[in-house]
Amino acid sequence: MVDIEEQRRKVEELKRKILDQKRAADPQKADRERARLEAEVAAKRKAEEDAKRAEQEAKRLAEEEAKRQEAEAKRRAEQEAKRVEEEAARRRAEEEAVRKAEAVARKKAEEASRAREESEKKKALDEARRQTELAAKKKADEEARRQLEEEERERREEEERELVEQARRRAEELRRKAEEDRKKAEEDRKNAEEQHRKAAEAAQRKAAPVFSGSKENLNIYSQVLRQSWSDAVMSRDEAAILELLRTILGLSQDDHESLEQEVQIEIYLGAIADVWKDGVITPQDSERLDHLREQFDISAEEHLRLEKQVRREILKQKS
Repeated sequence: MVDIEEQRRKVEELKRKILDQKRAADPQKADRERARLEAEVAAKRKAEEDAKRAEQEAKRLAEEEAKRQEAEAKRRAEQEAKRVEEEAARRRAEEEAVRKAEAVARKKAEEASRAREESEKKKALDEARRQTELAAKKKADEEARRQLEEEERERREEEERELVEQARRRAEELRRKAEEDRKKAEEDRKNAEEQHRKAAEAAQRKAAPVFSGSKENLNIYSQVLRQSWSDAVMSRDEAAILELLRTILGLSQDDHESLEQEVQIEIYLGAIADVWKDGVITPQDSERLDHLREQFDISAEEHLRLEKQVRREILKQKS
C-alpha cells in the first residue's frame, strides 16, 4: 500500500514538471493540457478512492468472511468436541456395558460350570449306582444260572438213571422172553429157518458182518431193534434206550448197524409178503411200502430184487 502511494506521488510530480515545461512554451495549450491532466488526476483520484473503498469493502467482507469462517470453525470445533465427547461417552457406555456383560457372562459361566460339575457328579453317582445294580443283577443272574444248570444236571442225571433202569428192566424182560422163546424154539423152527434164509440172501451183496458181542446179547439187541422198528419209526426215547442197551450188553456201533440193516430188511420183506399174499397191491399198500423204503433207505433196485424174491417164495408155497 505504501509503495503504490509513493509511485502515484512520483507520477504526479513528473506530470507537473511536464506541464510546467509546456506552459512555458505555449500558455494556452498548457492550460488545456493542465485542465486535461487535472481531469485525469481527478478521475484517477476518484478511481483510486473507488478502488480504496472497494478494497476497504473487500477487506471488510474478508474480515466478515474470516469472522464467519472463524465462527463456523468454532461452531464446527464445538460440534466436533461435542461429537468427540459424545463418542467418548458412547465408548465409555459401551465399555461399561461390555464390562457388565462380561461380568454377567463370567457369572453365568461360573454358574454353568458349577451346574456342569454338579451334573457330572450326579451322573457319576448315577453311573456308579447303575454299575453296582448291574453287578448285583449279574451276580444274581449268575447264581440263578448256576442253580438252573445244577437243576438241569440233576434232571438229566435222573432221566439217565431212569433210562438205564428202563433199559435194565427191558433187558430183563427180554431175557425172560428169550427164555420163553427158547422153550418154543421147536415150534418156531421152520419160521426161524425161513427168516435166516431171507437174511442170508439179503446179505449176499456184501461181506458177512462180524459181531463183537455174544450170541445171546446179539439176540436180545436184535429183538429190541425189531420192536423199535416195528412201526417204521425210531423215536428219541427208543434210540436212547438202544444206546444204553448197547453199553450194557457190550455191543459196538458196527454191531448195531449190521443188526439194524438185517432187521429193516426182515421188516421190509414181511411187508412185501403181506401186500402180495392175495396177489393184488392196493394204493394203500404202495404208499406203505414207499414209506418203509424211505425210512429204511432201500433203493429201487433193492426193492425190485426183494419183491421178486417174495413173489417167488409165495409161488413156491402155493405150488
